[in-house]
Amino acid sequence: MRTVISTTFLFFFLSFTGKIYSQDQLPQATIKSIDGQNVSFEEIVNSEKVTIISFWATWCAPCKKELDAIADLYEDWQDQYNVELIAVSVDDARAAAKVKPMIAEKGWPYRVFIDTNQSLMRSLHFQTVPYTILVDKNQKIVYTHSGYLPGDELELEEKVAKLDQ
Repeated sequence: MRTVISTTFLFFFLSFTGKIYSQDQLPQATIKSIDGQNVSFEEIVNSEKVTIISFWATWCAPCKKELDAIADLYEDWQDQYNVELIAVSVDDARAAAKVKPMIAEKGWPYRVFIDTNQSLMRSLHFQTVPYTILVDKNQKIVYTHSGYLPGDELELEEKVAKLDQ
């Protein structure tokens, strides 16, 4: 009996942490542009390109390192793979004011949006940033990655290159 309860608990725990959960479709959600306009998330993902969606926050050092590392490669990726990166800040309403100045300071060449109430984050069933999603031209989620270590951008490039074949 104890094993059944433990197994059931483990199943539900893993379901809620996203380990068993599998999603391949982009969710419907409204986020804000960097200028504060409401935008439908599905409309910003370009079906003509492979899309990388990077969730980050102004207070997250690994997030900024990841976006800096990708920025060094991004122009080549655009030329070679017809890829676009969309950076989605998960900063709350108070911290969202820091997003635009940080983008300007960093010079990141990405389209940037803000998910202040974290509705998109919740619909994708993840809890920590950085979190990266790779979407193919059919708008299917084909790869996800949580966290950042130097070199993760090279693994991401390998995934993008396979989609371009």
